[in-house]
Amino acid sequence: MLSKKTKYGLKALVFLAKQEQDSPVPIGRISASENISQKFLESILLDMRKYGLLGSKKGKTGGYYLLKPAEDIRMTEVIRILEGPIAMVPCVSLNFYEPCSDCKDEENCSIRRLMIQVRDKALEVYRNSTLADLLRPQKNGLVPED
Repeated sequence: MLSKKTKYGLKALVFLAKQEQDSPVPIGRISASENISQKFLESILLDMRKYGLLGSKKGKTGGYYLLKPAEDIRMTEVIRILEGPIAMVPCVSLNFYEPCSDCKDEENCSIRRLMIQVRDKALEVYRNSTLADLLRPQKNGLVPED
């Protein structure tokens, strides 16, 4: 299940992508528009700034802004920053691999085989989706494909 942190982070990114490029948006404006607690939103935006998705400016005309065009922000990057590993179990993670403590034979584990398929399908969707895709009109409730 998608965490609130990730859901709110995506909502904030979409909001920022709809704004004028490089024009800082005050956190209070994002918070009010997207109905997100300002304190929680601040920690989310700080994470995205730390990993190079957002820039920020302090002061009266300060706020947050995208550092890259929406077309260049892949969902793999966003999900990993906000959610952590994409894989549902650590033994199939590409970036955060750990053996499962209760598994005796990883190579022949049927759960692992299934989770590799789930991971690969999720990665395919995330790799082929950008922030710009989230801005496009929806058809049948799905993100449009190119």
